[in-house]
Amino acid sequence: MTMYMLSVHHDGTADFESKTMEELQPVFEAVDRFNSELQEAGAWVFAGGLEPIEASTTVDNTKGQALVVDGPFSESKEFLGGFWVIKADDLDAALDWAQRGSAACAGKVEVRPFQGDTESL
Repeated sequence: MTMYMLSVHHDGTADFESKTMEELQPVFEAVDRFNSELQEAGAWVFAGGLEPIEASTTVDNTKGQALVVDGPFSESKEFLGGFWVIKADDLDAALDWAQRGSAACAGKVEVRPFQGDTESL
C-alpha cells in the first residue's frame, strides 16, 4: 500500500467564519462519517483540520539566519484547510477516497503520494 495526502483546499470565497454553527454542522457530520469510513476500511493513518490562514507563521532559514514572519507563505485567495493521510492500494483507490472526502468537506481535494517506501510507517 502507498500513503497519500488528501489535502483540502478552499478558496477565499468560502467564508467559513461568517457561517453559523447550524450551517456548518452538516459538513462536520459528513466529515465525521467519512473519517469513520476511512477507519473501518483500514485506510486511515491520521487527519487534521487547520486553524484559519491568519494563524500562520512563516519561517525562512535558507540564508543561515531565521526570519520569522506572521502570516502565510504566500498571499493567495486559496488556502489549505485540512488534510487526511491515508493508505491505498493505488492512485485509483486514493482518488475514490478523495471524491468522497471532497463531497464530505465541501472543498476541493488534492491527492499526492508520499515519496519512497511508506510500508514501514
